Amino acid sequence: MGKRQVIKFVVALGFIVLIFSCATTEKIIEISVSKNGSEAKPGELQFVTFKEAIDQAVNLRKKTSDAEVVITVAPGIYHLQEAIKIPASLSDLTIKGSDAEEVIITGGKELQLKWQKYDENIFVAEVNDDLKFDQFLVNQEPQVLARYPNYNEEARYWQGYAEDAVSKERLASWEHPKGAYFHALHSGRWGGFHYEISGVDDNGSPVLKGGQQNNRASKPHKEFRMVENVFEELDSAGEWFFDAKKKKLFYWPTSDIELSTATFEVSVLDDLVKVVGTLEEPVTNVRISGITFKNTQRTFMKDYEPLLRSDWMIYRGASLFFENTENCTVENSVFTNLGGNVIMASKYNKGLTVSGNHIYNCGASAISFIGDPSAVRSPSFNYSEFVAMAEMDTVPGPKNEFYPRECLVENNLIHRIGRLEKQTAGVQIAMAMNITVRHNSIYDVPRAGINIGDGTWGGHILEYNDVFNTVLETSDHGSFNSWGRDRFWLPNRKEMDSLTTARPDMWKWDAVHTTIIRNNRFRCDHGWDIDLDDGSSNYHIYNNLLLNNGLKLREGFHRVAKNNIMVNNSLHPHVWFVNSEDVFKHNIVGGAYQDVRLEGWGKELDYNLFPNEVTMLKSQIYNRDLHSAYGDPMFKKPENLDFSVLPESPALKIGFENFPMDKFGVQKPNLKEIAKTPEVPKLEKPQGVGNDSSPVVQWLRNGLKSVDSQEEQSAYGLKTAEGVIVLNVWNQSPAVKDNGLKQGDVILSANGKKVKEVKDFFKLTSEYSAEETLDLVIMRDQEEQKITIRTK
Repeated sequence: MGKRQVIKFVVALGFIVLIFSCATTEKIIEISVSKNGSEAKPGELQFVTFKEAIDQAVNLRKKTSDAEVVITVAPGIYHLQEAIKIPASLSDLTIKGSDAEEVIITGGKELQLKWQKYDENIFVAEVNDDLKFDQFLVNQEPQVLARYPNYNEEARYWQGYAEDAVSKERLASWEHPKGAYFHALHSGRWGGFHYEISGVDDNGSPVLKGGQQNNRASKPHKEFRMVENVFEELDSAGEWFFDAKKKKLFYWPTSDIELSTATFEVSVLDDLVKVVGTLEEPVTNVRISGITFKNTQRTFMKDYEPLLRSDWMIYRGASLFFENTENCTVENSVFTNLGGNVIMASKYNKGLTVSGNHIYNCGASAISFIGDPSAVRSPSFNYSEFVAMAEMDTVPGPKNEFYPRECLVENNLIHRIGRLEKQTAGVQIAMAMNITVRHNSIYDVPRAGINIGDGTWGGHILEYNDVFNTVLETSDHGSFNSWGRDRFWLPNRKEMDSLTTARPDMWKWDAVHTTIIRNNRFRCDHGWDIDLDDGSSNYHIYNNLLLNNGLKLREGFHRVAKNNIMVNNSLHPHVWFVNSEDVFKHNIVGGAYQDVRLEGWGKELDYNLFPNEVTMLKSQIYNRDLHSAYGDPMFKKPENLDFSVLPESPALKIGFENFPMDKFGVQKPNLKEIAKTPEVPKLEKPQGVGNDSSPVVQWLRNGLKSVDSQEEQSAYGLKTAEGVIVLNVWNQSPAVKDNGLKQGDVILSANGKKVKEVKDFFKLTSEYSAEETLDLVIMRDQEEQKITIRTK
């Protein structure tokens, strides 16, 4: 055998000890970091900082450039004075803790405080250091920055919201409004805005600085608002406020806190580890494991940049930041109470693995893959922007190498992230290629669990994830959410129809590889289970269990959805192109398709199982689903979240195949043991099968049902028990806008032809599908009226 030179490098107080041994031809530099030296041999190791260890490793690497460096971290809490910086010269580096429960790296600074009574409830202490911080921890537990309204975990938005958060009257009650933070949702609840109050104008209104966090600007939401960092709002136990000018910290301790023995810490760093190389010399083979990372500053007021034309802006930074790296790993670690993004792969990253981690109670996104816009051909950066076709680069694929690719996110438990920033996700992917997201449990998040911001450049595989309890504080998203808005996409629909008809292959320029979504379990109670939004193209979606709100496919190309189960819901096809080439086959759906403004019905919709005949008929009148069937799917054990079907199920006759129901989510034993699972949906009885009442069917997202009883005839003032009742309406539906349909209307005729039931109405809408309007006779408030509605 050959020989290996092992250099054991130990940093003690004031001197270095080197120990050599022989094994093979490879070299390993071993460095120990310990708070007390208890893990070292006598005389070899005493207290040491990460900075000293890294600096000495860099120096020694200059002499042994091909050696592997292993830094072993003994139990203890390590307060960093600056982020650990790992350059390309420290490639082949391992930083491993003995156990994540015992090894803590924090961006906080310990404070020794002498508390004095300020009033009956509040204590005050001098802070001697010149510090700026926005997180305060007592006994390692974060406290609440003084706010209005008070923190309430049960409140859906901001953990407590109030319309008058920055009203003139409230501002007038504050002695020093300057420095307060104002947080509000987007007016459409598409994310959040964050501001610092820099003063008060002559009218008593706040002067705001900020609001740069959303790529589709709007006014702050009128109701869902919160303000913090105001002394006068320090009015409940657990709240604190720091007067930076006077260097005084005010705190109302909870009843279980003994100030004389408690420990105190404030966050002072934005990031903890920065692994940064160059494209020419990337950092390679860095492995970080077995460590808890916690307590960094919040970053909501940092500089943000748009992620192309998605709704997102993002701060390009994180507690663990990787830029221009290859084959790095973050594993078996814990990330908690981090103020902003947790882990980010920026620009060129190849082969990054994030595995077996627990990420929770953090301010922004958990794991982000963010390429550089310079890699995108003909990029646009706002919803309304686009590049003229005559000026467009039509070469497919990326322009340079500044994007993440071939990375893996596996076996992570992610929950309660986005605690402050609302335009966030458990996994965020933008300007990247071939990212695999597998066996992760993601829940209790304000927006999407997994978000793909654009079609550049596809090839992602999302499989065996368990994503639920999402879209808790935003709106119009899904547990999985994506946009396209690639080169071919334009905000002007008529122009886009013309361009895509002339060049139907334009979607291939950016979405060069198919993104696969398979074998996942999704549940979203406030949006869609899977939401492919504006222009999302080139997706293959199969073997997914959708527990609540179905599958939305907005305009885009070449989406294939097969063998999915949609409990109590269905397919939502929105504004499809004539030549979309979409396919929807062998799926089990719980209701009629909920279509909106379709120019075409895709390449093939067939061999699906519907709950009853009328929901199937809605598709068949458009010459689709001619070989589909209807009936009870006969789920095996839905009360145990097992929605596989029994052998006699009619679903098997139309080509549906069972898929595993026990592989969703994190599989790492210690994380699986504590991970939650989604709420079991209450199965709605298939309507039209043994029910007395006719089924409710969606049309242009409005709920319709046939009149089928004397009671309904009487209630609506009808001459006969015939017609179609409008049970509920969607305000954005073309049939509702411009004084169209209203809830409670009964449709009696369309274009002069009698409507006895929903089947008649569907046949008539099919007959007049080329027209954009329908003339109706309706019963409204027990009087017949004539109205004209739009159907497109």
